[in-house]
Amino acid sequence: MITGEIKSQVDRIWNTFWSGGISNPIEVIEQITYLLFLKRLDDEQKRAEAKANRLGEQPTNPIFPAGIDPRGRSYQDFRWSRFSGFSKDEMFKLFGEHIFPWLREELPKQSNGEESSYTQHLKDARFTVPNANVLGTAVDIIDKINMDGRDTKGDLYEYMLSKLSTSGTNGQFRTPRHIIDTMVAMIDPRPQESICDPASGTCGFLVQAGEHLRREHPGFLTNAKSLHFFHHEQFHGFDFDNTMLRIGAMNLLLHGVENPEVSYRDSLGELHASEEEKYDVVLANPPFAGSLDYENVAKDLLSVVKTKKTELLFLALFLRLLKPGGRAAVIVPDGVLFGSTKAHKELRTIIVDGHKLDAIVKLPSGVFKPYAGVSTAILFFTKTNSGGTDNVWFYDVKSDGFSLDDKRTPLASSDLPDVRERWKQRTTTELTRARTEQSFCVPREEIAANDYDLSINRYKEIEHEEVDLPSPEEILDELDALEVEIAAGLKELRGMLK
Repeated sequence: MITGEIKSQVDRIWNTFWSGGISNPIEVIEQITYLLFLKRLDDEQKRAEAKANRLGEQPTNPIFPAGIDPRGRSYQDFRWSRFSGFSKDEMFKLFGEHIFPWLREELPKQSNGEESSYTQHLKDARFTVPNANVLGTAVDIIDKINMDGRDTKGDLYEYMLSKLSTSGTNGQFRTPRHIIDTMVAMIDPRPQESICDPASGTCGFLVQAGEHLRREHPGFLTNAKSLHFFHHEQFHGFDFDNTMLRIGAMNLLLHGVENPEVSYRDSLGELHASEEEKYDVVLANPPFAGSLDYENVAKDLLSVVKTKKTELLFLALFLRLLKPGGRAAVIVPDGVLFGSTKAHKELRTIIVDGHKLDAIVKLPSGVFKPYAGVSTAILFFTKTNSGGTDNVWFYDVKSDGFSLDDKRTPLASSDLPDVRERWKQRTTTELTRARTEQSFCVPREEIAANDYDLSINRYKEIEHEEVDLPSPEEILDELDALEVEIAAGLKELRGMLK
């Protein structure tokens, strides 16, 4: 957890960029990311040098080599420990003319640069810090923040990314952290399971999956094989926005995942032969853009369900990516649950009858405010290729711990802890819960009989309070008494006027 002091320092950096003319929060984060990455590179080389000194050796493959760069500047000047000591004007010139081209063009070609997922996405990056004062102020503040611990670095970056939630510009916004935490806890990713988010954005799902693994399986990273798998093979994110790829890769890097596969991919447009049945877990909140032209959709997805609806195509994609036995927790708009088109019904039938639909958690419509008021739900399902749905567990979330207006003010209570606890009981005590409760189970046969409608309101029972009303005779008697009382009052008033 970062302190209020660090938050205020981050806010100072943020305000410096805004006053300098950069108002897009994504661009601000991207420019700060370059500085954090440079600082991290210097910290890595310091550790390598200290280790070599202890062994009486010379460091091999230094990140900052000896000699001069092609533009005539010493690579040693690129090191944060030296770079941060220059004047603001010198710093601005050095970063723009030497350091940034080196980060973008040369570092990815170095043997050590190949080990970082982040460097792979710098090819088309742009340095847009407007002036020396903005850069110098940002460097000065970052230099004073102690980022030795993984938790501090990760929390600092999370705090910066939270600025996207309050801005919601350019259609870019993050899934709320508490919703991600709930989904990850319920899907429970385990060591040696490959995890994928096909619409990764800032990689929030992958980051929290990694944190979950560290917390729930603290010993698995002491094994060399597990450690290599965690850093190089466990986490996979796809996006078609290069800026978001850089931000997502840095998010994972600062949370201690060295070389995840975060790559450019049009998840709905490219064929998926190489990715088919590759992943154990899918966690996602994909963007739902409405409809696509058939020619822009991968043919292997259309073979699952022929539709132009992006929300249905993403579900078809998740089914293709999962291994048999793989699990998914994904956010969908409510229309997926009850849409009446042929494609909607076909896809729901495939999930219920062809695989195993585990649960539907209905979210309140204000969860994504202020930037979207769409009503959504979380689908939990397991790919089996042979059916297996017996009872589907439903939960109707009334509160996620925040007000459901645009302000999203924190509240004293939340249903999400109860969601997690009752999820564990879905095959035991939850089976006997009444349909009037917030959570209950519905047999597959009943869902099939209702045309595979998965909306919770189809099955939830409303309990009405019995009201004891007076008989018609009693009501008429009361009206008669009122009329007598009114007549007496009028008579009295007339008497007062004489």
